[in-house]
Amino acid sequence: MLIEKDKVVRIRVDMYDLQGNLLESTDEEGVSYLHGHGDIFARIEAALEGKKAGDKISVVLEPEDAFGEFDDTAIFIVPVKDLGDPELVVPGLVFEHLPGHEDDDRRWRVTDVAEGVAVLDANHPLAGWTLRFDVTVLAVEDGVGEATGSDEVVVPGFLGFADKIIDDETD
Repeated sequence: MLIEKDKVVRIRVDMYDLQGNLLESTDEEGVSYLHGHGDIFARIEAALEGKKAGDKISVVLEPEDAFGEFDDTAIFIVPVKDLGDPELVVPGLVFEHLPGHEDDDRRWRVTDVAEGVAVLDANHPLAGWTLRFDVTVLAVEDGVGEATGSDEVVVPGFLGFADKIIDDETD
């Protein structure tokens, strides 16, 4: 069966930087997505069109096709006390709202904490990086039931932003 719109596709993905360093991989079982609905990067989805189980592709994505260009204006230094309990504010923590700033739907990741201040960065950790994705098609199946026609984006977990999120409205 060939990959086309509304097929459920299971892929194994390895993501590398330009020096060939492996940055992230899916489990051996891979991840599944609904083809043709923007669930994965557009250039990877396009390269998979017409492939079948067992096929392999390699796609290099420039920053604008992957996690975006690095934005210097997306970095703020904030007093740790403004973020809550200073003992709990550590690198990797993510806030959905930046204290004292209008909500713009970005997620702010703590990248450093020192001398009573925290550096918050709304860039994806891989913003500005050119990346290579090696993809193996593990399975292609017909989408049935609720899987067909859903345009909800389900990005594979290894492409996620962060796993520790703080919503300051719940404090």
